[in-house]
Amino acid sequence: MSHSLTPHNKGNLPALNAPPLIRLDAYVAEDGSTVVNGHLLVMGGMRPANEAILDAVAMFARALGAPVAATVIDRRLRQIARLRVYPDGSSRTIAEEEDLPPGRERTIAEEEAFPPLARVERIIQHAQREELHAAFVLAGALREHLTLRRGAEDELSLEARAIEAYIAYLRGDYVISTALALTVARIRCGIDLNRAAPEVVRATAAWQRLQDEGQIATRGKELLHMWERLSVAGLLKEPSHHAMAQAVRTRIERDGRHAEVPPPALEPASAAVQVVVPPEDKPLKPTRRGIRRFTRRPGRADA
Repeated sequence: MSHSLTPHNKGNLPALNAPPLIRLDAYVAEDGSTVVNGHLLVMGGMRPANEAILDAVAMFARALGAPVAATVIDRRLRQIARLRVYPDGSSRTIAEEEDLPPGRERTIAEEEAFPPLARVERIIQHAQREELHAAFVLAGALREHLTLRRGAEDELSLEARAIEAYIAYLRGDYVISTALALTVARIRCGIDLNRAAPEVVRATAAWQRLQDEGQIATRGKELLHMWERLSVAGLLKEPSHHAMAQAVRTRIERDGRHAEVPPPALEPASAAVQVVVPPEDKPLKPTRRGIRRFTRRPGRADA
């Protein structure tokens, strides 16, 4: 089924004052790297991220001839901004309760316009070209927005987090990779234990590269608890699984602090489904109206 992205009036002309049908997304990483709809923006000079985002979204509004909604996740400020951007370049920020209501037509239109799987393919292409910074930022943007829209337990959200963990591993960011991979494993253990073993394997591979003793002990105890849970459930079917579980146990015991802190309890499936944001995700400030850096008067958009 096809859906028009442009609201039209009765004469089949673009309705300039119509509410937006789709919502774009933007992301600002902690290092200032900026993504709009799965594309990393090239920032010239000292151009602020908010100006680049507004220009990109305004171009889309002009192309549609209609207002555009946008959700911006800014990791530097740990804040969500929800915007309305108009074809004349003006914009305003809104509160969460003013955002687009759920709707099947809008959801289908958004996913047809900016398919998550196409973004995954672009991330993989960057990684294959060894453009690991771009791949990592794009994966983070995808994971953040999918988690916000669909929840952390959604299959696409989990896949994006797993990809981000793998790229962090390729970059040598083993602390970040372990945290991301452990979150995937934790969620999988809570909602579908039968599919958890590969995720625990990936988390263990990243954990084995850690050098910080505190991280080794804390993360290792959780990993060991996961391996023991899989073992009790009879889900360690590969010899390599048993070997990895033993390697985790041996390393923790060698550290000499295995008995200091009991392993963290994993949530049962019924409780895990209620988790909205994994503990590894730093919380974002609630949306509010009138954020000045995203507010423009008419005629401010770049050509």
